[in-house]
Amino acid sequence: MSTPETSRFVRIRVDLVLAVDDDEAVTGAALQALADDADLPDAERAQAERAVAEDAAEALAHIVDPFDLVSAVPGVELQQASWSSELIDYDPDSSEWDLGEDDGDENDPEDEEMTVG
Repeated sequence: MSTPETSRFVRIRVDLVLAVDDDEAVTGAALQALADDADLPDAERAQAERAVAEDAAEALAHIVDPFDLVSAVPGVELQQASWSSELIDYDPDSSEWDLGEDDGDENDPEDEEMTVG
């Protein structure tokens, strides 16, 4: 009888809401990160610089890197990551923003298992 193999891959979902108190500081940090990226082609750099200068959310997307979140964790290697940012209306008292709410895909079997009592 064989033992079923357990997947070695883990998906971690993180949803962050940040308050930007200083657009210029965020934009400056993003522009500096773009300037420091020696591997970025000039055409892409120019396009990214324009986007960062126009939108603090875009600037954050260039600064926040999922690799930074896990690079110091022993025994793991980041396989894939995607992230995006957007300006939002945020009301911490709204039920829409309750932490711990499962907002996964309704058809996801793992989500279904978690809700079945």
